[in-house]
Amino acid sequence: MSKETIPFQGLRGELRRDEPMSRHVSWKAGGPADRFFAPADLEDLSMFLGQLPEEEPILFVGLGSNLLVREAGWRGTVILTYAASKRPRMEDGLLYAEAGVACPRVARFAADNNLGSAEWITGIPGTVGGALAGNAGCYGGETWDIVERVVTINRRGQLRRRARDEFEFGYRRCELKTDASSDGDEWFASAHFKLPEGDREESRAIMQALLTKRRSTQPLQLPNAGSVFRNPPEGKTSAKLIQFSGLRRHQIGGAQVSEKHANFIVNPGGAGSAADIEALILHVQAVVEEKTHVHLVPEVRIVGEAK
Repeated sequence: MSKETIPFQGLRGELRRDEPMSRHVSWKAGGPADRFFAPADLEDLSMFLGQLPEEEPILFVGLGSNLLVREAGWRGTVILTYAASKRPRMEDGLLYAEAGVACPRVARFAADNNLGSAEWITGIPGTVGGALAGNAGCYGGETWDIVERVVTINRRGQLRRRARDEFEFGYRRCELKTDASSDGDEWFASAHFKLPEGDREESRAIMQALLTKRRSTQPLQLPNAGSVFRNPPEGKTSAKLIQFSGLRRHQIGGAQVSEKHANFIVNPGGAGSAADIEALILHVQAVVEEKTHVHLVPEVRIVGEAK
């Protein structure tokens, strides 16, 4: 269905065919999307979704920092939510941000408006939409700790306001409760965050300290997707288990386990393919399970078709 030419009407965003997803994921690898749309705004997105066939596979992408698209690509439509022009704003005493706003921008905006408890968000390398969907967290904070309410969008392009208590969330997960009324697939369109009063200078100092720590412990200069595996409930971190298993610097093709942080897989020089990266993920899983009897669960999403 996605290869079908649809006579879309009234769109203001950018629509492309066979778009290389390597341009839109932080690993700098991956195959093409059959159809790719970057909406001008939520109204434009609603109009686009309302014209898509009901059975069309849809993939929402922000900064692509938690995503791997296999070499043969995505047989459907990719919707890019991120735009550099998108910024948070204040609404009725709450911080409002669309799904495509970069998380570090939320942290900076909160600090500039003397709001606290959001400094940790500067360490999330994705967008608000992805943070909501996966309850992203770091440095002791999690996204849903500060959510007041959200707006979702469905396949027909209809927006729906939802309260925080309509969702179940935990470590790196968020789902709509089974008893919440729904018309099918829904994606996060925006969120309102409730934050306590803070101090601008104190928040900026905390953010700077967190960024310094992040730069010193993570391979940010190389293409990566952040932490590849969730930390297991057994107590030890995934990075320590991977290092204990002798996998630091292990390489398959152009993909390599980072020397700086063992729970990162890097793509030095962009030479690694999506197939290399996925093979390395599976290899790390197998070796760690064999040596430690712990099954590591990937934090990154792997989608699309393999060649």
